[in-house]
Amino acid sequence: MGGALMLPIGRLIVLRAYPRSELVRIMGFITVPGLLGPLLGPTLGGWMVEYLSWHWIFLLNIPVGILGCYAVKHFIPDLPGGGRTRFDGIGFILFGAAMVLITIALEGLGELNLPHMRVVLLLFAGMGCLAAYWLRAGHIESPLFAPSLFRTRTFAVGILGNLFARLGSGALPFLIPLLLQVALGYSPSEAGMSMLPLAAAGMFAKTVARWLIEHMGYRLILTGNTLLLGILLASLALVDVQTPYWVLLVHLGLLGAVNSLQFTAMNTVTLIDLDDASAASGNSLLSVVAQLSLSLGVASAAALGGFSEEVATGELSSVLEAFQLTFLSVGVLAMFAAGIFLQLPAKEARVATT
Repeated sequence: MGGALMLPIGRLIVLRAYPRSELVRIMGFITVPGLLGPLLGPTLGGWMVEYLSWHWIFLLNIPVGILGCYAVKHFIPDLPGGGRTRFDGIGFILFGAAMVLITIALEGLGELNLPHMRVVLLLFAGMGCLAAYWLRAGHIESPLFAPSLFRTRTFAVGILGNLFARLGSGALPFLIPLLLQVALGYSPSEAGMSMLPLAAAGMFAKTVARWLIEHMGYRLILTGNTLLLGILLASLALVDVQTPYWVLLVHLGLLGAVNSLQFTAMNTVTLIDLDDASAASGNSLLSVVAQLSLSLGVASAAALGGFSEEVATGELSSVLEAFQLTFLSVGVLAMFAAGIFLQLPAKEARVATT
């Protein structure tokens, strides 16, 4: 809950403290820690598990939390909030129930191994709660997330694109360490170190993101980059024990750069046209969709990972083949978002500088 509260608040501070013309540059800078966390975590975690003990993975959060509290107190400005509105408690319950039910339904296809009928019922219940929220939100003064947000075209496209694009990229921190350790036989520390190119290339991509968006536009960048992301994910199906290590590192580096550019462009195009009055609500919804899609990405990958069950029955020859089929499926899934980003109007090509 603490982490879920921190992300939208931090981004909202940026939206209120900087003009929209600086949004790409600032968002690219502040998302570097968020990019480094999931990618460097396996490196440090693998080293700790192998040479210390698993307890240190959790103990490490204590000094990090203390450092964060110090930084907030001394460096974050106390910006005034907007006008107070009444909290939409009923909407919160309906929307929250929808997210929980949909997530459990997808988890039921993977690790939970729920009967298919129960999964269908959970999914329909979640969609029903979401429909009830949507109908109610259109008839009250201050809903949790106003349907009017979707009248802003860039926001609507950005939200839907975020949902589908992250279904593929959200599985990266989950699938790649498993591929390296379970299928290729790497030790935890070796698998963690192999993730470093993802983080390093991701940081480099942040430095060129603004230039690329200014010269090529959101529509071209997001459409082409989404297709490239899907291709790189799917091409991990070609990795096997005979693949040279340097080729694997180059592949992961390219994947990290493309994934980083994807996040920067998706987040900024979603928020860039919202006014100050709707920025808080739109930013919160973006955070919800981002976390939901990451969870759905992991759940979908776990469900697709059910290919590994077929190894025991002889339908697949190895665990590696199960991973290859999973990466191929996840890559194709991510490429579907390119069609959504094609809906961005051509005039959005230069919004990063206006």
